[in-house]
Amino acid sequence: MPRTFRVRDIAWQAGVSETTVDRVLNGRPGVRATTVDEVHRAIADLERQRTQVRLTGRTFVVDVVVDAPERFTSAVRDALERTLPVLRPAVLRCRFDFSDEAPAGQVAQRLLRAARRGSHGVVLKAPEDPEVVAAVDRLRERGVPVVTLVTDLPGSARVAYVGIDNRAAGATAAYLVGRWGGPGAGTVLVARGRSTFEGEDARFEGFLRTLGEHSPRITVREAADGAPLAELVRAALREDPGVDAVYSMYASGSSAGVREAFAEAGRTCRLFVGHDLHPEHEHLLRTGELDVVLHHDLAGDLRRACHALLQARGELPGAPHSWPSSVQVVTPFNPPLPLPAP
Repeated sequence: MPRTFRVRDIAWQAGVSETTVDRVLNGRPGVRATTVDEVHRAIADLERQRTQVRLTGRTFVVDVVVDAPERFTSAVRDALERTLPVLRPAVLRCRFDFSDEAPAGQVAQRLLRAARRGSHGVVLKAPEDPEVVAAVDRLRERGVPVVTLVTDLPGSARVAYVGIDNRAAGATAAYLVGRWGGPGAGTVLVARGRSTFEGEDARFEGFLRTLGEHSPRITVREAADGAPLAELVRAALREDPGVDAVYSMYASGSSAGVREAFAEAGRTCRLFVGHDLHPEHEHLLRTGELDVVLHHDLAGDLRRACHALLQARGELPGAPHSWPSSVQVVTPFNPPLPLPAP
């Protein structure tokens, strides 16, 4: 294997000793298969972050621990790696630790492992659970700051929250479904994902509070992350003849097929509101299957997260503070970026 990076850099990235890295690079025995995989993942991360590795000066290692479906974790990785070069003269390298619906105890152990591996800070998206909160508090005691991303842990010792203003997002959705109808409007199906995420609770609270001012009826369905939204819609249409609008609070499950489900039932969907402008939603906007996407700038959130971690370590002036990002109401006519060709 060619020596593209220093053994020291690979060891830092993988969170293992230089001796272990040397064994893996030279194919020597005595290293667990999982550790070999970690070393190879570290090299792949360094390859993607090559512009940062070339910089001189003190290097800060940031662990990104995210429990979410692959669609979101891929977006986080891509957005953060695009952000790293603009953080100069700071030199940040990221180690990614992703899972989907992991038990809270497992997420807590991964946080503590990050501290043992010499982390300078953690960006975290995880369920609001006592074990996770306790792990965040222990990291703070050890001098490792934590910034929560997209969904907050307000009862923890995290130093800041970055991400969409979830209450404002829910309120915006309520305003749209209330105004996008008029007399005779039917029931709004509200599709929820994992109720253990504080962000969804805040989003739902903002939705209900504002909905009271416009008073459409609602029915709520909850699905595990990754479940096709169309299946929730079909079930709701069978049970409630008044459903004529959909607000999907979670972005992880596939949104395709919602209007097809209405057509199968001989009904019309007057409004379909979703979250996050990922490629599927871009396509559904363009084809008219989705009316509105409530979006936020993930790259900007991650840039602010890194800024807060450096402030917490005293490397930048000022104290770290939360940065709720604004809600962008995206239609087919005002996408933040050009919609890709079909």
